[in-house]
Amino acid sequence: MWVQALDILLEKMRASGFDFSRVLALSGAGQQHGSIYWKAGASRVLTSLSPDLPLHEQLQACFSIHDCPVWMDSSTTAQCRQLEAAVGGAQALSCLTGSRAYERFTGNQIAKIYQQNPEAYSHTERISLVSSFAASLFLGSYCPIDYSDGSGMNLLQIQDKVWAQACLGACAPHLEEKLGPPVPSCSVVGPVSSYYVQRYGFPSGCKVVAFTGDNPASLAGMRLEEGDIAISLGTSDTLFLWLQEPTPALEGHIFCSPVDPRHYMALLCFKNGSLMREKIRDESASGSWSEFSKALRSTEMGNGGNLGFYFDVKEITPEMIGRHRFSPENREVPAFPADVEIRALIEGQFLAKRIHAEGLGYRVLPKTKILATGGASHNGDILQVLADVFGAPVYVIDTANSACVGSAYRAFHGLAAGTGVPFSEVVKFAPSPRLAATPSPGAAQVYAALLPRYAQLEQRILSQSQGLPE
Repeated sequence: MWVQALDILLEKMRASGFDFSRVLALSGAGQQHGSIYWKAGASRVLTSLSPDLPLHEQLQACFSIHDCPVWMDSSTTAQCRQLEAAVGGAQALSCLTGSRAYERFTGNQIAKIYQQNPEAYSHTERISLVSSFAASLFLGSYCPIDYSDGSGMNLLQIQDKVWAQACLGACAPHLEEKLGPPVPSCSVVGPVSSYYVQRYGFPSGCKVVAFTGDNPASLAGMRLEEGDIAISLGTSDTLFLWLQEPTPALEGHIFCSPVDPRHYMALLCFKNGSLMREKIRDESASGSWSEFSKALRSTEMGNGGNLGFYFDVKEITPEMIGRHRFSPENREVPAFPADVEIRALIEGQFLAKRIHAEGLGYRVLPKTKILATGGASHNGDILQVLADVFGAPVYVIDTANSACVGSAYRAFHGLAAGTGVPFSEVVKFAPSPRLAATPSPGAAQVYAALLPRYAQLEQRILSQSQGLPE
């Protein structure tokens, strides 16, 4: 299906008059964690494609597994526990690979295929990620996995940028030769295949830059720099962080940076995002965003010491459920007045994000920018609370198709990277984000006092839910 989708896309571009001869370099992004299994002998087909036929007709018989596992597959819990046990536990695996074992991560998916379908595994000569698979189609040969997308497999040592032997051995035999060596994300992996030169008119010198995952490509598209945060305020909320010295934890993910091989990015997901905000809006502001905003404006920073936790669906970061409200004396109370409830929700959501970001090694720097995207980024009063809690200016940025734009930026960077040019230099003429909020005077003192309180109360709720002594 994916191969045919590429055929259709290129045919549509050709029909619309797109001039392929002007393409100097290309890169791309694939959904993270998914894997493709090339059958023995597929590389010969890939290197000898006929320009007279579409790709999907020629590659039909090249795959040992026809239905690729993707990020939505969560059937590998047994393999996750096996992998963690093999390396000394979940924290040890996180320190090694940037994440504890997750069902969707590729190593655990490979382990399941080896255990349940050993014959198909033995007939596999190469395993690609979705990103390196797409790059292989353009290259006409197997493209290496890049460091950044490779960090989402539970297999790559993120510090040394090599496959972790203990993890490979725990997943499947002969895995290293099936994966091939990983490469820096800004690598030029080769020229475009002659198939594209002859069929579509690409220049023979067109360079293919290693493809990466959709989340790393989005970080490139948003042009994050050291110390910056991007926060997507959508159905669930996602935090992207630029890190220099990561401290891997049991929650969140640390990946190698897609734009600077010396640095890292972190990803934190919070399930109770806009759906929770909409629910409190309906309950406490008569379903009106303007009433919701008025409540934020009419209540003071720090909410008089009232703190709230609102998790109507089981939260990922941290793992808890339910609503919990606390008075300034840390007594749990059954309800807040409507305006206090609204501020408690928004402050609580952003305090949690800052606490868990700092748990992964993030620090707000004097030059930190927060880039806000997603539905709630259109609400200036919500963004004001974000600026106050983090003590940094908030900008809004149009990130429709940010993974796609980021891939174009990365292709451009790949052209220049041979000269050691930093990514920020390559994208300096791209459109600038718009300033939306700056921290209010006194915010730093208010939230410096609230952050440790919020963290302690979170621990208290977790301990109660697990039946542990506080």
